[in-house]
Amino acid sequence: MASPKTIFKVESEAPSLRLAVLIDADNAQASVMEGLFAEIAGFGEATVRRIYGDFTSSQSASWKKVLNQFSIKPVQQFAYTSGKNATDGTMIIDAMDLLYTRRFDGFCLVTSDSDFTGLAVRLREEGVTVIGFGEQKTPSAFRTACHKFVLTEVLRPTAAPEPSLDRPPSSAIELSASASTKEVVSQGLPALPMPFIRDAIEQSSGDDGWAHLGTFGQYLSKLKSDFDSRVYGHRKLSDLVRARTDVFDVQDRVSPGSDQKVLYVRAKAPKG
Repeated sequence: MASPKTIFKVESEAPSLRLAVLIDADNAQASVMEGLFAEIAGFGEATVRRIYGDFTSSQSASWKKVLNQFSIKPVQQFAYTSGKNATDGTMIIDAMDLLYTRRFDGFCLVTSDSDFTGLAVRLREEGVTVIGFGEQKTPSAFRTACHKFVLTEVLRPTAAPEPSLDRPPSSAIELSASASTKEVVSQGLPALPMPFIRDAIEQSSGDDGWAHLGTFGQYLSKLKSDFDSRVYGHRKLSDLVRARTDVFDVQDRVSPGSDQKVLYVRAKAPKG
């Protein structure tokens, strides 16, 4: 097998991974597939696209159009008994079969189920990149087992609100999954986890305390696999650090040997 290759998504990186996308239909929603595959395209090429579930049930009706639109291969698993263990087992077996073909650099596991934690750990042990996609309810065990975890809430499209003269502008912050993904709206954004932010800057910075944005982004992913600037109201990490002047100092520096500018960041010292 080729040497292990773990690639974290940073703004300056080009897609380079050959990916197998495996979707747990019992724990995923058809409405996020457009945003999901736009997000995956930022990591690499989805060469295998499979979804697992009982597509004879009435609950699976929403998947029919999506399967054709995104060329997803359905893997039928009849619900012989209550629960979804059979579906999980089929997806895990297929993942291992695909792993041993040695044709893939990474796996995208689309599920909010902690039962796939062991699979994510096993895939990582083989040196392939594991990218998880799931809802906010996804247990931390599965999130941390992935190299990168993306909340599907930031991928869900919503219709733009009708303008109205009778109400003030909404305070909701628009988010975008990627340049090709529809905008979504989120309210009640969480506070930045400052101890974690400061730790990442400290580990990625030089002696002067300044960190290259790309290096800082890599450490964020290493320390917290589910960190995503969109959760905090900004499409890119660069947008986040520029907007939060209460938290970050930023500098645009000219790259040696070229006219291009690169962004450096450091945490502001606590007041008091």
